[in-house]
Amino acid sequence: MKNIIIILLFLVFSLTGNSQENTNSFTLQQAIDYALENNRTSKNATRDIKAAEQQKWVTTATGLPQIDASIDYNNWLKQQVSLIPAEFFGGNEGEFAEVAFGTKQTMNATITAKQLLFDGSYLVGLQSAKVFLEISKNAKEKTDLEIRKAVINAYGNVLLAEESVKILEKNKSVLEKNLTEITKIYENGLDEEESVEQLQITLSGVVSSLNNTSRLKTLAYQMLNITLGLDLNSDTTLVDNLETLTAQNISLDLLATEENVENTIDYKIAFNDKTSKELLLKLEKSKALPSLNAFVNGGYSGNSEKFTFAKSDQKWFGSSLLGVSMNVPIFSSLGRSAATQRAKINLEKSQDDLIEVEQQIKLQIASAKSNYQFAIEDYENKKQNLNLAERIEKKNQTKFFEGISSSFDLRQAQTQLYSAQQEYLQTMLDVINKKAELETVLNKINQ
Repeated sequence: MKNIIIILLFLVFSLTGNSQENTNSFTLQQAIDYALENNRTSKNATRDIKAAEQQKWVTTATGLPQIDASIDYNNWLKQQVSLIPAEFFGGNEGEFAEVAFGTKQTMNATITAKQLLFDGSYLVGLQSAKVFLEISKNAKEKTDLEIRKAVINAYGNVLLAEESVKILEKNKSVLEKNLTEITKIYENGLDEEESVEQLQITLSGVVSSLNNTSRLKTLAYQMLNITLGLDLNSDTTLVDNLETLTAQNISLDLLATEENVENTIDYKIAFNDKTSKELLLKLEKSKALPSLNAFVNGGYSGNSEKFTFAKSDQKWFGSSLLGVSMNVPIFSSLGRSAATQRAKINLEKSQDDLIEVEQQIKLQIASAKSNYQFAIEDYENKKQNLNLAERIEKKNQTKFFEGISSSFDLRQAQTQLYSAQQEYLQTMLDVINKKAELETVLNKINQ
């Protein structure tokens, strides 16, 4: 019996331990850090950087020594016949002798080393590979900024749903208590049936909102899990609460931050686009330059009427060759000129696009600051409105049970209170989200 109890206790602790391991608990910053490592989009952006690094080496390698080897085996099923003047062999003038040169089977083995000595396109390609890597890194930074903002939004939506459920459950409990009391008063003939019905209508609306908010809470958790890179139905627990998080995200210093457009990721991406267009123009110009290549090769060839190439007595004849080749573009029917002009046009477009992006970023920063400042002001305003709505509802409830005010007045005060509660919760979420938007535009992330 004692052994059975020990086994049962062991199983209980094991299950408890497994349950704790399967539960993910996050503060907001922990959730952001986790998402930056595990979000699928973020991981793919990291892979893009690694791919760009490999592409950079691919481009570099084209200008380094290249070594190739080849083995060729030929078997003439019917040898080619050549006509030779017969007089070469003592025959009559004007007659031809049919001669088949070479053996029926041949094998050649060759190894060739090549080295690019000069090519303007190669030099531009090296610069382009570096820019391509920088573009991939900027894309990763842009992805991380968007993921951070998405995590903050998803985390805040979960907290909003949690707080909404708590408030609605509290309102439901108060209404059920009030309904019980007013029903007893009505049954004793001290109030009208309308008072009971008004409370029933209010309670029905609160219950409906509670059910809907509970479903939305489940969806909010699932959205957060997807954003974090977790399984859809993972058990996730949030450490921060909405009120504390709102207080932490009220930062008036952020509103005074100077605009540094060149530090924003959108400007960096537009600047990289302009740089890539400059390189494309260089590439088109470089195509008018000559290219110089060198090579050296060596090989052996064997000849035989039968396949004797694997035998030790097979004769092999060696050869080697060193060479340099130069390719000089002379005339392309103005094709290169047209391509160069097209590249110039694209560069001019990218320069204007950079200016446009700079202006748009300045506008986005100003708009984000305005929205964030309004969110803080609206939060303070809605906080005061909630306090007033609570006092009004409490006074009307006292008046109602004292018979001074009607059930319609009470319901109106309750509806006003419930609206003020939701508006207050929404303004807290707005403060968090608007700050995240401003930080994203400024590319100013405080850990």
